[in-house]
Amino acid sequence: MTSASSRTILICSGKGGVGKTTLTANLGIALAKQGAKTAVLDADFGLRNLDLLLGLENRIVYTAQEVLAETCRLEQALVKHKQEPNLSLLPAGNPRMLEWLTPDDMKKIVAMLEERFDFVLIDCPAGIEDGFKNAAAASREALIVTTPEVSAVRDADRVIGLLQTREIQPVQLVLNRVRPKMMANQEMLAVDDVTDILALPLVGLVLEDEQVIVSTNRGEPLTLNGSRSPAGQAYMNVARRLRGEDVPLVDPTKKAPGLRAKFGRLMQTKIF
Repeated sequence: MTSASSRTILICSGKGGVGKTTLTANLGIALAKQGAKTAVLDADFGLRNLDLLLGLENRIVYTAQEVLAETCRLEQALVKHKQEPNLSLLPAGNPRMLEWLTPDDMKKIVAMLEERFDFVLIDCPAGIEDGFKNAAAASREALIVTTPEVSAVRDADRVIGLLQTREIQPVQLVLNRVRPKMMANQEMLAVDDVTDILALPLVGLVLEDEQVIVSTNRGEPLTLNGSRSPAGQAYMNVARRLRGEDVPLVDPTKKAPGLRAKFGRLMQTKIF
């Protein structure tokens, strides 16, 4: 395999706590189960959690830090998933790595992964500081993860602008923690309103699902055992769409024009 045949996807948000790492873990498993050799790279060197969500925290010996320092080979640092051999994790390094990690370092790591995998998913740190810049430097396309909340959508809008300046394409949207009843009661932005505001194609719509919390605490992504929960199905469908399958998106919500109008006024007054 050559790097030209590999897809490197940045999974980012802007705002923390919107389900970005959970999406990375579940999407990685889903792609692997569908036959794609997949690597997930934890680029959050300050607060690494991807290993926990995958249940691999006790199997880590080396990290990306040692690979870059050439004290181990990439194959030694990659951690194969116990139940899904098509998936490998490249763990983040020590938090002190933040002091010297550069965009070129990230490009070097990703180039090595692209030679071995069909998909490279980069779990990007929240925010738009150095961690985001490093991760984005090595990315070819992106998934924006947001929830239908005013603050999360506004932060996502800022990140989209930064991705556009870096000419990362395509950029697609995953809308997480959707609550149809709240949307119908105009207590949350509607799906159509979020897609209109962010002007991105929607590749995934994930309903609020308590099983996400259960699976996260167990270190067993919902997609691992073919979960029939709403969120598990949604993650599997995102993977299928990324691989080119025509999987219809169904919007179970109604629009909330009142809240959208309020958010529109807020966006007009924002200062960056």
